[in-house]
Amino acid sequence: MNRTSGLLAAAALAATLAGCAAREPVIFGLPPVQVAATGETAPVGTGRADAADDPAVWVDPANPNRALIVATDKKAGLHIYDLTGKDIAFAQAGLVNNVDVAGNIIVASDRNDGVNAHLAIFRLDADKPAIVALGRAAAGTGEAYGLCLKKTAPGAPITAALIVKDGTVRVGTLTVDGAPTFAAQWEYKIPTQSEGCVFDGDTLYVGEEDAGIWQLVPNGKTATARLVAPVDNQRLVADVEGLATIDHKGQRYLLASSQGDNSYAVFRLPGVDYVGRFAVAAGAFGATSETDGIEAVAGNFGPAFPDGLFLAQDGDNAPKAQNFKLVRWDHIAASLGL
Repeated sequence: MNRTSGLLAAAALAATLAGCAAREPVIFGLPPVQVAATGETAPVGTGRADAADDPAVWVDPANPNRALIVATDKKAGLHIYDLTGKDIAFAQAGLVNNVDVAGNIIVASDRNDGVNAHLAIFRLDADKPAIVALGRAAAGTGEAYGLCLKKTAPGAPITAALIVKDGTVRVGTLTVDGAPTFAAQWEYKIPTQSEGCVFDGDTLYVGEEDAGIWQLVPNGKTATARLVAPVDNQRLVADVEGLATIDHKGQRYLLASSQGDNSYAVFRLPGVDYVGRFAVAAGAFGATSETDGIEAVAGNFGPAFPDGLFLAQDGDNAPKAQNFKLVRWDHIAASLGL
């Protein structure tokens, strides 16, 4: 090996080691209980990149024991997985970031235009399965980033929350009959970059990445806002990323990705009372790290997930591309004593 080649190889090794070191948490919060993943999805199609981002779960209204996973490859489009993790459908959609479902309607935050925000709308044909593009709805200025939908009765209007990358939150009504449209009802500006969000009734919880979880209660054309779970390097270590809710034994819980130390914080609603933290440890399907989007859903989805399901994006699934890990909710609840 000549001197130049040796220097280049040394530089490459140093860069690799530096990259690995950068992925190790430098701050650790309160010790999380450890749970193991019970499954994982096939990797997203984009390799060697931060590509997998956000999952959602569709539950069959005709058979509540059947569910499918909808998830974003934010460089390419949308994947559909079954609960074994098999990739069963894909739709090219370019730069789509967060995703949620309402009935058979799939909505994703569309980042293909960095100046003007859009929502990308699709219909899930679960029988084929297939993802059918219905169009895009303009949603104001700014780069579309975070997205979540309010859970409503079948056939009811769809309420969507879009988060622009600068922290502007727009909540409005999404119409999907004909050309899709989005009509904002209220708006609130969170100080800095925000992404994760989840509804609890009319109340919206939003994760400000460097600061914590905000509670937004609609108040006319704006909202009454409180920072209810700050980044404290105990419960939450920045970045605060994905948010989800789940019902368990008559209680509702709010879950948050504490990305900075590869953990997940759990709070009891409506008071946002802290109850504990968990981490997905190394096991048959590997640990999770650097998690962006999460999802949680209660229900009996067969022997593999008899009491609900937790999903987490895995930011380091090497040597394969990023993917999503599946965890039995009853294992998490038992570990936390819920």
